Amino acid sequence: MRRIEKTFAELKQAGRGGLIPFITAGDPNLEVTRELIIELARCGASIIELGVPFSDPMADGPVIQRSSERALRNRVGIEEILQTVSGTREHTDVPIVLFSYFNPLLQFGVERLAREAARVGVDGVLVTDLAPEEAENFQSALTAQKLDMIYLVAPTSTDDRLQMIAKRAAGFIYAVSRTGVTGTRKESSEAAARLVMRARAVTELPVAVGFGISNETQVEEVLGYADAAVVGSAIVAEIEKQAGNRDLVKQVGGLVRSLMV
Repeated sequence: MRRIEKTFAELKQAGRGGLIPFITAGDPNLEVTRELIIELARCGASIIELGVPFSDPMADGPVIQRSSERALRNRVGIEEILQTVSGTREHTDVPIVLFSYFNPLLQFGVERLAREAARVGVDGVLVTDLAPEEAENFQSALTAQKLDMIYLVAPTSTDDRLQMIAKRAAGFIYAVSRTGVTGTRKESSEAAARLVMRARAVTELPVAVGFGISNETQVEEVLGYADAAVVGSAIVAEIEKQAGNRDLVKQVGGLVRSLMV
C-alpha cells in the first residue's frame, strides 16, 4: 500500500478528515523548507504539498506568486527541491506531493523526474496546467515508479470529464472549491460540496478540497463533506509575515496546529 493510500485509510479508520498544508519550496530558503516539512509533519499534517516555484504561476493568487518569486531569486529548481525532500525522510514519512506547473518538470526531464522523485521519497505529483488528455506519457512515467498522479477537478468540470479523471487519478482527487486563482476567502463555497458529491459518484478515491481555505472554521466545514482540506495561501502568507524571524518555523507550526480539527 502506497503512503497516500495508507494515510487516507488510517484517517477513515479513525473517523476523521485530513489536513494538507501547502508551502513553496525555497521560500524563504531551502533549509527553512526542510525544517518546515518536518514541523508540519509533527503538527499532524496528513500530506504535505510542496510547491515548485515557477515564473508564471497563472493559477495562483498574489501571495503564492510572491513566494515563487522569492524562491526563484534563490535559484531553487527541481534538483534542489528533491535534495530537500531527501533530507527530511530520516525525520518523517508523511506523504509529500509536488505541486507544479508542467514547464519546470519538462525541463528537468519526465523520466528523470519520476526516477529521482521516487528515490528521494516523493509520493505523488500534481501538475496544474497539464490536461488529462495530454498527460499519458507523464502519468506512465510516474506509474512506472509507483508515484501517484493527482488530478484537479473544478465546479465547471463536466460529468464526462469527472469520469475520465476518476479513471486516471491515483492517491486522491483534488477538488477546487471555486473557479479562479488561489487565495484566502471569507466563506467556503457551496459549489465545493456539490463537486465532492459529483466526484464521489464516479470514484472511490478520497477527495480533498482546496483553494481559499484559511481558518479552522472553513477546515471544519470542508471536512463535513470531504476527506481532507488543503490550506495554502494562509500558510504562505504567514511565512512571508515571519520573514527574518528566528521563530518562523515555530510560528508557522502554531498556525497549522490551530487549523487541526
